[in-house]
Amino acid sequence: MVSQEQRRRQLAREKFLRQQQRRTEARRKARLRNSVIASVLGVVVIGSVALYTTGVLKDDGDKKENASAEVTPGASPSSAPTSKAPDPCEKPAAGSVEKLSWKKEPAMTIDTSAKYTLKLATTCGDIGIALKTSAAPHTVNSFDFLAGKGYFDHTKCHRLTTQGIYVLQCGDPQGTGTGGPGYTLPDENLKDRSLKNNTYPAGTVAMANTGQKHTGGSQFFLVYKDSPLPPSYTPFGTIDAAGMKVLNKIAAAGENTGAGDGAPNATVVINKATVSKS
Repeated sequence: MVSQEQRRRQLAREKFLRQQQRRTEARRKARLRNSVIASVLGVVVIGSVALYTTGVLKDDGDKKENASAEVTPGASPSSAPTSKAPDPCEKPAAGSVEKLSWKKEPAMTIDTSAKYTLKLATTCGDIGIALKTSAAPHTVNSFDFLAGKGYFDHTKCHRLTTQGIYVLQCGDPQGTGTGGPGYTLPDENLKDRSLKNNTYPAGTVAMANTGQKHTGGSQFFLVYKDSPLPPSYTPFGTIDAAGMKVLNKIAAAGENTGAGDGAPNATVVINKATVSKS
């Protein structure tokens, strides 16, 4: 017969084994849960580029700001960050960003039948852009207004994507992807003939938004390589040949995360933005 002491020891061993089994099962579930979370996060990153890509528009009374303004669905993450490439650009011109905001879209002052160009004098070189005035009059009028106020001067281009989509995003005075002029713009020109097969071709300049309709502000992106995107971002300009060389130089320097979506390694600052009537 089993003594009372032996029985007590047997019950203790069985209790210990049950505890070990529960701990092992808990660890297995934790690993599974973390794996699922990682997968979900990966999907969020991949789908985040709603150009202000995952943006949220905050309305504080009459003051509107574009929050989380990312450009388009984000790039697929890669492994560890790579070493930073040399900066191919010059030091920014002296000066600081003006903190400007308006409660509503500016009145229409441009001649919608005329041709306009936007020149971005950046630390990496000049980028010339032919504006699509008649197709996107609200957007072009806003750029004419903001450039005239010095709104873009001394601002950083804060985002570069190098996987999945290929864009440089600019136009945020805060340099974080959350800034805007205080007003929003209507979507325009979404049936542009250049937007074929859900692709924004290299050389396109388009508006960022929050992922919702009619939420453009001041942030915009320049496409340096054909990029698969739905026609949800107002295309309002085309980059000239010299500007494409500058843009490709910026892209070649890469971004700072190694994951395909981060701040450009190049110091891209718009020293001066100018809109001119041809």
